[in-house]
Amino acid sequence: MTGNTLTIALAGNPNSGKTTMFNALTGSRQHVGNYPGVTVQKKEGRLTHGGVTVHVVDLPGTYSLTAYSAEELAARNFLVDERPEMVVNILDAGALERSLYLTVQFLELGVPVVLALNMMDEVRKRGMQIDTGLLSRLLGTPVVETVARVGEGKERLLDTAIDFAATNRRPWEPLVLSYGPDVDAALAEMTGIIEAARFLDGRLPPRWVALKLLEGDHEVEGICRRAGPAYDRLAAIVARLADHLKVTMNSYPEALISDYRYGFIASLMKQGVLKKDASRERIVYSDKVDRVVTERFLGPLLMLGVLYGMFEIVFFLGEYPMGWFEDFFAWLAGLAAAVIPPGQIQSLVVSGIIGGVGGVLGFVPLIVIMFFLLSYLEDLGYMARMAYMLDRVFRIFGLHGGSVMPFIISGGIPGGCAVPGVMAARTLRSPKERLATILTAPFMACGAKIPVFVLLVGTFFPQRAGTAMFWITLGSWAAALVVARFLRSTVIRGEATPFLMELPPYRVPTLRGVLLHTWERAWQYVKKAGTTILAISVLLWAAMTYPQLPEDRAANYEASRQDIAARMAAAEAANGPGLDDASLAELEALLAGIDNQEAEAALRNSLAGRLGTALEGVSRLAGFDWRVNIALLGGIAAKEVIVSTLGTSYALGEVDPGEAASLSEKLAADPAMSRASALALIVFIILYAPCFVTVVAMAREASWGWAAFAMVFNTGLGFAAAVAVYQIASRV
Repeated sequence: MTGNTLTIALAGNPNSGKTTMFNALTGSRQHVGNYPGVTVQKKEGRLTHGGVTVHVVDLPGTYSLTAYSAEELAARNFLVDERPEMVVNILDAGALERSLYLTVQFLELGVPVVLALNMMDEVRKRGMQIDTGLLSRLLGTPVVETVARVGEGKERLLDTAIDFAATNRRPWEPLVLSYGPDVDAALAEMTGIIEAARFLDGRLPPRWVALKLLEGDHEVEGICRRAGPAYDRLAAIVARLADHLKVTMNSYPEALISDYRYGFIASLMKQGVLKKDASRERIVYSDKVDRVVTERFLGPLLMLGVLYGMFEIVFFLGEYPMGWFEDFFAWLAGLAAAVIPPGQIQSLVVSGIIGGVGGVLGFVPLIVIMFFLLSYLEDLGYMARMAYMLDRVFRIFGLHGGSVMPFIISGGIPGGCAVPGVMAARTLRSPKERLATILTAPFMACGAKIPVFVLLVGTFFPQRAGTAMFWITLGSWAAALVVARFLRSTVIRGEATPFLMELPPYRVPTLRGVLLHTWERAWQYVKKAGTTILAISVLLWAAMTYPQLPEDRAANYEASRQDIAARMAAAEAANGPGLDDASLAELEALLAGIDNQEAEAALRNSLAGRLGTALEGVSRLAGFDWRVNIALLGGIAAKEVIVSTLGTSYALGEVDPGEAASLSEKLAADPAMSRASALALIVFIILYAPCFVTVVAMAREASWGWAAFAMVFNTGLGFAAAVAVYQIASRV
């Protein structure tokens, strides 16, 4: 502890209540960012307790400190690089043995740990007793009982952490476990080499580094490989041990290490740490519910019902607020047009910024409602049930149950992001299943695609918007699975591997927790619209504005305007000031028509317009005109840009964007757009090239060759499917 400031890292398994405890401790005094070099979210907050300022970092949920996933790597790197004074390990007390596996790894690393046995109310209901005093003595670290969702024990947890940090000022002291004679001998030899070579500059315990090498930790292997020729000796020891264990025990180092860790945990339990009242042993509430919710036939039907109900609620509750947002941005555009003199600055503000960013922000009410419902399902524990049920389906298509969570994270439940979804595929041990998951996860309805889908279904299917979004979600899953089956049968052949997972107990979400999760996601959406989308919108506005019309063409339009103005003046001179309203309206309509023709001609003449028009000969097969082509090209940068680009292009294509109708009304009035072209556009957006950031993530996780394959293959597949849908739908 430095002065009166203490840094605490909250760590624990997924679904352990770690984030709930973070919210209980910090409330609204928190902010969200990303860990350096990865897209994993980093949450931080501050509070004051007993005169001490406590900086709390909510580490990603993880089961291990071996870097199999981006979350595990981010959590471990924070501990190693930032070296917080204290780790508060949040454990699901109802699954104590499993939860302690991560604790043992913290202790082997040597980091000071305080254990928070969470969900103790559920432990008591199940007739279980945990001797926290005995557990504390056996592990040599403080243990506190908590119930995070109601704030029980949080004050004592803070007191304990602060006191332990104040008294525990010694260097990190790693726990040393025995892993049997074969592994221990190899560890001793490797530890000597690591100490002599001073790998990682002594920042980590040498024995812990040796353990990571035996466990096949690619991150540590890469660091050690760059450290010098001593790595070759270490690799030889690892290979020798692996061969020996395979011959003598039909096992491998990582499995043996895991077995001994669980054996150590089992010995703690046998000493009286955990006691169960046999007279009260029963099927817990979660198990009873799961008999229905995860039943082979009824479970999937309930899951579809939940998804359908969610979309109906979203559009029912969001209809009026979304209209208010659209009216606000229309008013704002009109105000800007009235205040700013006509010219390029007015065009930039009204058409580029308000027309682009406003089109994306107009969907905030729907996005907030959707995120609220998603947060509730996640906190309830239902998401894990979805992964469990879908495993049976995934096997048919050559995938693994472990692929379910990357799909869900990518937007399988609309609102995710393909980048962390692609990175989450690291947890799959089979390289072929992992690659198939990486290539198909971007088909999901990510948060960036949602505004586009909402715009299209709200415009062309307003009475069945919820149903349409439901089928779009199912269509995304179907597309990913069918393509995965094709890939696994052709370029990525191989057998499917087994899948096991533990289902967390159901828990009634707290309103505060759900609201905080909703706010975090919604703020990220709004922030992206105000930064990334704003920048891209301005660039696309420039591409849709320059080069401007040649002087001779502009002069022709001006001459036509002058001709109509002269006709109006002549009519007034001949008939006096009482020119009838019908004649005046007819001449004004002609004048406005010329202005709109010039605006559309200028847009077509721009760089983006020329490119969109050049593609129109082919894209017309799918019902896409030049405006849609421009938007889809912009969507390669970020899918939300499709909405902002359409908003800008329609605004630039009319004479008075400040008094224009909403984007939905413009689309509905455009003769080039129809239900058939909208359906084709939805299909194309589901399938075509991932956004640029996702492509980079795919390249990092697989290779640039596979990332390029995804861009070309997905776009070709998307266009072929869009053409088929448009040609069929336009004839029905």
